Amino acid sequence: MILVTGGAGLLGKELIIQLLAQGKQVRAIYNKTPLPDFHSDKLEQVQCNILDVTGLEEAMKGIEQVYHSAAIVTFNPKKKRELFKINIEGTANVVNAALDAGVKKMVHVSSVAALGRIRENIPINETMNWTEETSNSRYGQSKYLAELEVWRGIGEGLDAVMVNPVLILGDGDWNSSSSRVFKSVYEEFPWYTDGITGFVDVRDVAKAMIQLMDSNISAERFIISAEDRNFQDVFNLIAKAFGKKPPHKKVTPALAKIVWRLEAIKSRFTGKEPLVTKETAATALAKVHFDNSKLKRYLPGFTYRAIEETIAHTCALLQQKLNSQ
Repeated sequence: MILVTGGAGLLGKELIIQLLAQGKQVRAIYNKTPLPDFHSDKLEQVQCNILDVTGLEEAMKGIEQVYHSAAIVTFNPKKKRELFKINIEGTANVVNAALDAGVKKMVHVSSVAALGRIRENIPINETMNWTEETSNSRYGQSKYLAELEVWRGIGEGLDAVMVNPVLILGDGDWNSSSSRVFKSVYEEFPWYTDGITGFVDVRDVAKAMIQLMDSNISAERFIISAEDRNFQDVFNLIAKAFGKKPPHKKVTPALAKIVWRLEAIKSRFTGKEPLVTKETAATALAKVHFDNSKLKRYLPGFTYRAIEETIAHTCALLQQKLNSQ
C-alpha cells in the first residue's frame, strides 16, 4: 500500500495516475475535497489534514511507501505563518507518522527554492541551501526547513530521498497552481520578462519520483529539471499552441518595483491576493541556471520530455477542458 499526500495537487494527481497504471494500491489523503477524476478499486481516498497527527497515524496504517507532496505555495507575506505551519510542521508530522508506522521509504517533494535560487553567476546544484543572501522567498525558507525535518527522520532511521523540482508544467488548475502561466498567456496578458529558470513536465517529475522510490537510493536530494529556458520563449510557445497573441511588453526592473508596490497597496484595501509580490517580481527577472546532472548519474536511463512537447500536450488538454465547459 502506497500513501500519497497532496493528491489533489498537480503533481499528486499525476503520481496517482502513474501508480495506478502500474497496478499499485494507493491511499490518497485530501484536506477538503476528494478527487473526482478517479474511479479505481485500487484507490482509497481518506480525508486528513497533515496537521492532524491522529488522522495521519490512522492514514499511515499498513503503508510501506509514502510520497509526500502536500504543501502550500504562496509568496504573500501575510500568509507566512500558514506557510510555515503547513510546510514545516506538516512535514514533521508526516515524518513522525512514517517512523511510527515503520514505513519502508519516503519520497519528499521539496523545491529548487530550498536551494537558494537567486544565484545568477553559478549554476544551482544539490549541495546548496537556502540562505537570506541567496533567496528572496519565505516559501523557499519553508521548504528548506521542511527538508531539515526529513533529514531528521533519516537520522532516526527513515529511508528517504528528496526531489527539488523547478517550475512544473502540466494541465492542473490554472487558477491556483503553476499552470497559471497557461491562463495568463491564454488571456493574452501582454507583459513578459527576459528572466531564465528551469522547466519540467509534471509527468517527468512523477516518473523520477517513482524510479527513485523503487531504487536503493537513500539520503539524497535531486534537482528535477528538463532544461533552462527564457520566460519569453516559453510564453511564445504557449501562445502559439493556443493560437493567441504572445506577450509583447517587456517588464523592466524599475517597472516591476512599481507594479509589486501597487499590488501590495491594492491587496491591503481589497483583501485579495496580490497578483505580483516583491518576491515573485525578483524571481521572474532573475536569470537562473540549474545543474540537473545528478539525477542522470543516479538514474542513467532517465530521460526528459522536450519543453516544446510538454507545452503542446498541456495546451491541448487545457483547451479540451475549456471546450467542455
